Amino acid sequence: MALDPDDPRPPYVQVANALRAAILTKKFSAGDKLPSRAELAKTYNVAPMTVQNALRELREEGLIVSRQGSGVFVRERTESPVGLRPHVERAFEAENVTIDFAGFSGETLHGILTEPLDKIRVGRLRPESVTVRLLVPDPAEPWSLPCTVDGHADSPNFRKRAEEIMRRHTLATIDEVNELGELGLVNTASAQVRVHPAAPLFKLYLINNEEAFFGFYPVRERAISYNGETEAMYDLMGKDAILFHHSANDDDTSTGSQYVEQSRTWFESIWSTIAHEYVR
Repeated sequence: MALDPDDPRPPYVQVANALRAAILTKKFSAGDKLPSRAELAKTYNVAPMTVQNALRELREEGLIVSRQGSGVFVRERTESPVGLRPHVERAFEAENVTIDFAGFSGETLHGILTEPLDKIRVGRLRPESVTVRLLVPDPAEPWSLPCTVDGHADSPNFRKRAEEIMRRHTLATIDEVNELGELGLVNTASAQVRVHPAAPLFKLYLINNEEAFFGFYPVRERAISYNGETEAMYDLMGKDAILFHHSANDDDTSTGSQYVEQSRTWFESIWSTIAHEYVR
């Protein structure tokens, strides 16, 4: 099972993606022992260190666990938590791609979208349409969170810093998606960002209206520096949020189907009421 020589991704990423797909499609079930590092290196025709790096990726995603002296095993209950990236990448194989995000800055989504958008540019993927919508807090309005440690007050300096991060990632996503339509690489391409006055206590991803990923933002104290000034803040730690996955299926009464439907209803209610277009 040699790797694709035309795939621009590093070999360890390709191996990680292949193993991840095998786990998510239950070719390796929860509790199964994976082949040894040497066996995997032979299977994919790569160096053992490449396999080691691939396994590290899956371990960090919570898909596998290493047991001293026993080997590497598929983690029990792999349905939660799971990694977001492979699901987003697989979503771009559909004819019509829709990605809705609600959260703090859109930084993670921007990073995840880079690879499938690059594949569209080089002709390796060709969906008919791509639609991306982002809901983020309005940096022009005072925030209840994040807030200062001293007094739990809004920090204009923090909002200005956060807006710079949000602008960089959300606007880059918008430009990159809309460019696909302008270049004629997809028939329809649309990306929008709207802001709203509520403090985001969680992040939500809706993928092709079939999958929902949800995670709570932990609040942590940390020092924020801006223009030479340092301020102690209670910040929302997006990278510490564990995402839980729900999928819709043919049973409308299943927990997964209802979760996805209610997530869509919530998103649409915010998008169409209190949210408004972000002015660059």
